[in-house]
Amino acid sequence: SPVFDIEVGSVSSTAVPLMWKNNDTFASTYMYRVESEEENKRLISVLNQTSIDITDLSPATSYMFSITPEINNNSGAPRTINVTTEPLPVSGLHVVFVGVTKVTLAWKNDNSTATCRMLLEDAGSDEKVANISDLKPGIQYKVTLSLIESNETQRESLVIGNGSDAISTESPAAPVYKYTLEPEDTSSVHALTGDTKVLILRLKSDTEYNATVYSRAPDGKEGQPLEIGFRTKSSLVFDIEAANISATGMTLTWKINDDEPSSFYTFKIQVAGQTSSLNLTVNETQAVITSLSPSTLYNITVHPFLNGSAEGIPGFLQVYTRPDPVSNFRVTNVTTRAIGLAWSSNYSDFFKILITQDEGGKPLEEETTNQGSIVIEDLHPGTKYCFEIFPQGPNGTEGDPQTVCNTTDPSAVFNISVVYVTTTEMQLRWQSTDIASEYIYHLDIVSKHSSDQVNSSRKEITLRGLTPGTLYNITIIPEVNNIKGDSNTTAQYTRPSNVSNLEVNTNTTAATFSWQNLDEASSTYTYRLIIEQGGNSSEEAKEVTVIGITYATVTELIPGSWYTVKIFTQVGDVIESLEPDRQSFCTEPAPVASFHCEVVPKEPTLVLKWACPPGTSTGFQLEVSRGDWKNMTLLEGCSSENLTEYRTEVTYLNFSTSYDISITALSCNKTAPATQNTCLTGITDPPSPDESPNITSVSHNSVKVKFSGFEASHGPIKAYALILTTGEDVSPSVDVLNHTYEDFKKGFSDTYVTYLITTEEEGHSQGLSEDSKYEINVGNESTTQGYYNGKLEPLGSYRACVAGFTNITFKPTNVGLIDGARSYVSFSRYSDAVFLPQDPGVICGAVFGCIFGAMVIVAVGGFIFWRKKRKDAKNNDVSFSQIKSKLIRVENFEAYFKKQRADSNCGFAEEYEDLKLVGISLPKYAAELAENRGKNRYNNVLPYDISRVKLSVQTHSTDDYINANYMPGYHSKRDFIATQGPLPNTLKDFWRMVWEKNVYAIVMLTKCVEQGRTKCEEYWPSKQAQDYGDITVTMASEIVLPEWTIRDFTVKNNQTSESHPLRQFHFTSWPDHGVPDTTDLLINFRYLVRDYMKQSPPESPVLVHCSAGVGRTGTFIAIDRLIYQIENENTVDVYGIVYDLRMHRPLMVQTEDQYVFLNQCVLDIIRSQKDSKVDLIYQNTTAMTIYENLAPATTFGKTNGYIA
Repeated sequence: SPVFDIEVGSVSSTAVPLMWKNNDTFASTYMYRVESEEENKRLISVLNQTSIDITDLSPATSYMFSITPEINNNSGAPRTINVTTEPLPVSGLHVVFVGVTKVTLAWKNDNSTATCRMLLEDAGSDEKVANISDLKPGIQYKVTLSLIESNETQRESLVIGNGSDAISTESPAAPVYKYTLEPEDTSSVHALTGDTKVLILRLKSDTEYNATVYSRAPDGKEGQPLEIGFRTKSSLVFDIEAANISATGMTLTWKINDDEPSSFYTFKIQVAGQTSSLNLTVNETQAVITSLSPSTLYNITVHPFLNGSAEGIPGFLQVYTRPDPVSNFRVTNVTTRAIGLAWSSNYSDFFKILITQDEGGKPLEEETTNQGSIVIEDLHPGTKYCFEIFPQGPNGTEGDPQTVCNTTDPSAVFNISVVYVTTTEMQLRWQSTDIASEYIYHLDIVSKHSSDQVNSSRKEITLRGLTPGTLYNITIIPEVNNIKGDSNTTAQYTRPSNVSNLEVNTNTTAATFSWQNLDEASSTYTYRLIIEQGGNSSEEAKEVTVIGITYATVTELIPGSWYTVKIFTQVGDVIESLEPDRQSFCTEPAPVASFHCEVVPKEPTLVLKWACPPGTSTGFQLEVSRGDWKNMTLLEGCSSENLTEYRTEVTYLNFSTSYDISITALSCNKTAPATQNTCLTGITDPPSPDESPNITSVSHNSVKVKFSGFEASHGPIKAYALILTTGEDVSPSVDVLNHTYEDFKKGFSDTYVTYLITTEEEGHSQGLSEDSKYEINVGNESTTQGYYNGKLEPLGSYRACVAGFTNITFKPTNVGLIDGARSYVSFSRYSDAVFLPQDPGVICGAVFGCIFGAMVIVAVGGFIFWRKKRKDAKNNDVSFSQIKSKLIRVENFEAYFKKQRADSNCGFAEEYEDLKLVGISLPKYAAELAENRGKNRYNNVLPYDISRVKLSVQTHSTDDYINANYMPGYHSKRDFIATQGPLPNTLKDFWRMVWEKNVYAIVMLTKCVEQGRTKCEEYWPSKQAQDYGDITVTMASEIVLPEWTIRDFTVKNNQTSESHPLRQFHFTSWPDHGVPDTTDLLINFRYLVRDYMKQSPPESPVLVHCSAGVGRTGTFIAIDRLIYQIENENTVDVYGIVYDLRMHRPLMVQTEDQYVFLNQCVLDIIRSQKDSKVDLIYQNTTAMTIYENLAPATTFGKTNGYIA
């Protein structure tokens, strides 16, 4: 029979006990066959037993066992039962970590375990805390506990866990928990090898717990439990710190040995001071404590309380509050090296001060003091310092700092002084507000031309290598410890260099100074000229200042006086050259304005009188000459006795002789222009002739008296008186001149004057010639003056005597009678007596006819002479002496040249010597006027009044003056204007002359500067138009050739807006006072000028100048006239042309070399004509190619010829 009531005993993980029943009486003999459906039909036979232990099973495996009874090979009906083996229990259960409110447990699982269940119990109260199921092997879990409801209000069963495995328990006053289960990381789960870990949170602190872990089979079968106990730690406050400690508060922070949020904790803080305490509660691990007392020791205790737990272990801290900050922290004084500080404090007696250079920077120094003030020293000048003051409290506490910042006074340079300055050096000295010695002074030296930097460790420096006359801006910056102080700046000029090459040109009342200064800055210099008169003169020194120019003219000087000029070079209004350039000079002595001659009656003496010239004259040179005779005498100067008029006598002269007298004022070894005059000495009684007159009888009542003229050495013979006497041969006296024919007839006297010959009668202008023979018919009844030439007595005996007069005076009462006492007269000896015949009438008529015829001839001759003189005067506008001439035919000139050239130009030298005095006596009044003297370049080259060029008068009568003369050419007496090189003060006059005289061509024969001396101002513009008064001059072109330069200008009158072209021919190959190297240069140059002049109006003069306007100028004009003379007349007159030029302007052709050069030019021209058979030697040279594009010249009408 089948079994029944199959029961399972205590199942283990590998064994299952089965028990069953059988009511068959034979059951005790049964054999039971127990089979397992799993394990390959495992069969176990049991005999005579109703139970069996099946072993060697697999844990956590479900088995179905069948029990079949058998007896005698008969089987009963099988009965089955399903049984599951237990899983293996967990192993290695241990506490990984335990904290205040958490623990981590871990264990290992068999692979038969499907899940685990943990039962957590409070060991102290046996309370079930949590039943945690579904813990899968190899997974880490976090279990967070939370209290559902207090056990003080109700009693409920505790449900532990979730699901069917929840545990319900009846526990009076037991707290009710729930939990949340969270796997922490399932990505690395390995069920077989990994530990299962469970982190349980929110436990109670300082509590004993038991944890039991059950393994579970998939069907929920649990294995044997494994239990472990642990105790959570107590909550502990540690690391209490006081932060932000101030005088009245602080911030406390601490740590708790639990990482639960602080909100789960309550902290009670006790703060106990010396005199007061306070409590406070917080729910975080920090607290701000206020209302404390400064500098006080506080005991602070922090008690932790975890929710639902007992008090933890408290933390303890002792801390002092900080003292109060100081008040009224301030700067009391500041210097370059120190700053004074002061403050007030009620809680501190000791203070620490930190010194920094920058706010927030690293402290440089620390000072301490127990005073309420301090002076911080050893600071750097000009540096910003910040001072933090910390009040010091007990136990090293410090109060909050107070900060004040201030800057030390900067070190400053002041009182910069220039110790000395030269042209290239400058010594500076300065002072500093800081007396420290470790300074470096930086000097920035800036000028217009450069900048430089130098350093000095001393408060002085000498700068070298500077530029003269330059403004230097010098900035001095003090520096110490890399800190720069306040700079100071000074401006200082270096001294300008002294002037050099000082030249002085003087006239009588003015001196023109020119100098050089090679400094770069010389264009900005001011030159201060101090002119002091030499000797003990009381005249105040003259001072002249010029800016930017290196010449100056000082006027109103005293003629003939020594002066010293000192030229200070000045720059920047105050800085002058160290030493002036000085030079002594003497003004030209003023010439004697004029002098007049007085004769001494009947003495061969001249009395010369003249006004003392202005200024100083140390003496006079008196030259008296006549022909080849010359006498020179040095006279003393004017003295205080003859301050206004000077008088001297020239004795031992010849009577009635014309002397050339030259008076030259002397001073300082200089000579004034000579003042010349021709003086005629006085007359006296003429010398008595050695011969007596020849008397012959003509008729019975007339005689013929013949006599020679008296010698005129004592004066021109003004008259002859024929005296007849019937008396004895005695020496006549002047008394006989009182007797007339009437007296003779009346018997008052046997001697009488019968005939008077006067100068007017004879028609002579210079007196009666001593070479003349006179023949007088006596008795022809003519009347001369008051004397009647009456008939003689027939048969009378007569002697004749001639009275010669150098001065004849007639009596005012007896008209026509000679005043013998007042006349200068001498007498010849009486002739031998002649006896008259009787009265033959025929002879008488013949005599009368002869006398009448002689008178007619004299009258006609006088008339013709008068007409000729009148015609000559009418035909000459300018009256000159007769021009001398040495006319030579062209074909004879070469022989003449060789003759004159012989013996070192002896012939030419004689000719030139003859020309030296030509024209020098012509008046030059306009040039000598005081207003015009400064317009003359040389005081010995002055234009003659008779031919000078007169400009228009503008505001003053002397405005018409310029040092220039009209010069005769071949075709016109005004072909040329010869003038000096313009001066700076005559530039406007020069261009006014160009415009007013219609000049189209200028010939310039000098360089502006020769041998370092200025010969002529550069009177033309270069690039831009230049105004010269009312005249604007513009350069149109400039062509520079080796020997000359051609410049074209446009000259415009700004008043009328009229203009005309002007060409300047600048010959640059002619040395001053010399001659060009070859004649062809100047000849070709002359043709170049003449070709251009064909385009100009015929009345336009050529303006020629060199420096003085006489030497080179005269040579050029003479060559032009000579070429025309050769071409037109086939004759040459070098001497005559130079003579003519010198009658128009002094010193024309100034040197003998130039005179010989003229003759050489003539010879070369004549030879060239012979060789080439042409009239002109000038051919189309390369120089003319520059004019090929000129427009054809206008043909002007032919001028009237004028040949000087």
